[in-house]
Amino acid sequence: MRDVALAPAAVPPLTGGLADRVFENAERMPTLPVLARRPDPASGAWEEVTAVELRDEVVDLAKGLIAARISPGHRVALMARTRYEWTLFAVALWTVGAEVVPIHPTSSREQVEWILRDAGCVAVVVEDEQGAMTVGTVCALLPRLKHVWQLDAGAPAQLARQGALIPLTTVESLRRIVLPDSTAVIAYTSGTSGRPLGCALSHRSLAYPCDTLLAGWAHTAAPPGEQPSVLVFLPFSHVYGIMIMLTCLRGGLLMGHEPDMGQDALASALQTFRPTYLYGVPSVFEKLYKTFLRRAQEAGRGALFERAAQTARDFAGAEERRRLGLGPGPGFDLRLQHAVYERTVYRRLRGALGGRVVRGTSGGSALSRELSLFFEGIGLYVHDGYGLTETSGGITMQPLGREKSGTVGRPLPGTDVQVADDGEILVRGPSVFQGYISDEARTRAAVRGGWLATGDIGHLDSEGYLTITGRKKDVIVTSGGKSVAPAPLEQRLRLHPLVHQAVVVGDDRPCVGALITLDPDFLAHWRLALALQGESPGRETREENALREEITRAVASANSAVSRAESIRVYRVLQEPFAPDNGLLTPSMKLRRDAIVRHYAAEIDAMYEARSRAARRPGPEEPADWDEPDNVFR
Repeated sequence: MRDVALAPAAVPPLTGGLADRVFENAERMPTLPVLARRPDPASGAWEEVTAVELRDEVVDLAKGLIAARISPGHRVALMARTRYEWTLFAVALWTVGAEVVPIHPTSSREQVEWILRDAGCVAVVVEDEQGAMTVGTVCALLPRLKHVWQLDAGAPAQLARQGALIPLTTVESLRRIVLPDSTAVIAYTSGTSGRPLGCALSHRSLAYPCDTLLAGWAHTAAPPGEQPSVLVFLPFSHVYGIMIMLTCLRGGLLMGHEPDMGQDALASALQTFRPTYLYGVPSVFEKLYKTFLRRAQEAGRGALFERAAQTARDFAGAEERRRLGLGPGPGFDLRLQHAVYERTVYRRLRGALGGRVVRGTSGGSALSRELSLFFEGIGLYVHDGYGLTETSGGITMQPLGREKSGTVGRPLPGTDVQVADDGEILVRGPSVFQGYISDEARTRAAVRGGWLATGDIGHLDSEGYLTITGRKKDVIVTSGGKSVAPAPLEQRLRLHPLVHQAVVVGDDRPCVGALITLDPDFLAHWRLALALQGESPGRETREENALREEITRAVASANSAVSRAESIRVYRVLQEPFAPDNGLLTPSMKLRRDAIVRHYAAEIDAMYEARSRAARRPGPEEPADWDEPDNVFR
């Protein structure tokens, strides 16, 4: 039977390109604010741009691109942070039929050269002098590259002046010949191993998930009667960011740009822009939770916060059982507790996010069920989304009134999902990509019989809800032959306030191990709280022992969700976090597992060797010798 909760209104078929909606919005609702930026981040004042103002800026820039001989089918790279001009250039390029090639602004010289060469870019837009210098070092190797435009040097205005004499009819003629199946974006995969692949995404495939979500769920993105607003801060160099941008542009949502993902800048932007809908990756929501907890502890209300957080999870869990027909909902006592904390705690937490957020989406990797229930319980339902670069973004959604935390929901209407015998998730539908550019063999390997092999593993329950358990290539096989999906263990480890990142290892090892980094902000707060207990000659030893106990608790909590054979027996706490700068994270904040294992090969060997020595007994080693986690600090 078809679930009406997941069936949106009919989505009109796309008849042109992505830029058309910007022009249509300018005709239908010219004064509607559609974009916002902060000319001076220190002031906190936002400058709004109406639909007709955006259209006019796009036309002026499109004329400049035409004057610079950018033609339909040309590929132009955008190498900048999430800022207003990124959106402006993207729409202008789509207007003239060109293809956008996103590049993360902190990419290395080698990465920039590879993408520009592989995509055959004729121009690149950089943000600042640093970006211009990076591109400058590889220009001689790229004969097709004709232009380097720098945003901070006034590139949009310069191009607008150069195109002043180009007639509007030329712009309109080019826009109208863009077809739905024309390529709009060449999005490069994260490149967690090997060189990234360029995924060709059409105007149709990019528009489909956005229009479907808008048709069925746009009314949930703001309180009744208010214009939905979204603060964009994740990189547009990733398809997740592009999907959010297009959803805002196509749905008339007010989109504010915040290029700085630093904690202070983001907090300020949330307070001043006051979005109604919040999106991010799991680390963003984990950081929010830990910030709430840390500030409560600093104010002497840590115990109160933890009781309120548990009540929020209990209340949301009871509400979930009620809407799924599995229970009566929260009882009287729980409702009373929740009402008390709403007045004293939850309202303040939502206030820290601007006070208007009603829902949110987490994507990029799995969001823990506990964290989803917490946010739902404080009045901000955050659902876990699922999609890939190869699917132009989201392919599942939570059915309204039947949301189930811990899953990524059910396939969008028009999209089919099935799980192969080996657990791999297969997808087909209108959002699937056109293929990898310059690599037909990889394309044929990925798409078989119309089904895209996602490389993710998971399962569908009896009601069609999809749960993601990890990447197929990330599954660890111990020397005893046990297969372990690392993602659930890593997710539970990160729930501890002190744990920032975690990577589970153990291929061809006697047991599962973990590399852990600590949250610097919470660690500083924790050390201060420990120091307030009094100075002593053995303070450093006391601190190290206390820290070891905390991390051991985090490991034990993670292990409680898996069998003994899958549990973490050894771990090491590292001093340096995994980051894009050191090559251990992708720009979309995904772990580069192969790079991490290579980088810390000596530490991993030492971790297992230390545990092996400690466990060594006369006679053959028994599995029980590995029962207790060994804690090794670096």
